[in-house]
Amino acid sequence: MGHAAGLRAGTRYAFSRDFKKKGLIALSTYLKQYKVGDIVDVVANGAVQKGMPYKVYHGKTGVVYNVTKSAVGVILYRQVGNRYIEKRINVRIEHVRHSRSREEFLTRVKTNAEKKRQAKTDGSHAFLKRQPAMPREARTISIKEAKPETLAPIAYDTAI
Repeated sequence: MGHAAGLRAGTRYAFSRDFKKKGLIALSTYLKQYKVGDIVDVVANGAVQKGMPYKVYHGKTGVVYNVTKSAVGVILYRQVGNRYIEKRINVRIEHVRHSRSREEFLTRVKTNAEKKRQAKTDGSHAFLKRQPAMPREARTISIKEAKPETLAPIAYDTAI
């Protein structure tokens, strides 16, 4: 038997709707505003076949370069051989969502600016670099209050 190599080959699970997410698309999807320069994730919605991105772009993050009434143009990078090529695709807004990739960075910038301001008023030095999670502090556990309980498996009875 031959192998189908159509446009949507191998997308059985990628384009299927999630558990409890089937049915009508939420109205908030259509009310979101996209502007040129926004960072978006291209995630195909299987409920809408119109304006669906090709499977290689599913899950990719790009920048909006064009906005129309029902679609957005997104600049993505696609690996071709040993290089990445800039690709421009037009996708309906059902298949696009705002990316949360820069959220943590932006909050860190705001907190660092606040720390700088605070350090300037105090005349102290503010350490702004991220630190890896350090090992937990050493501690001693007392067993005077709660005695340790020994667990043993229940013997299996074959006479039942």
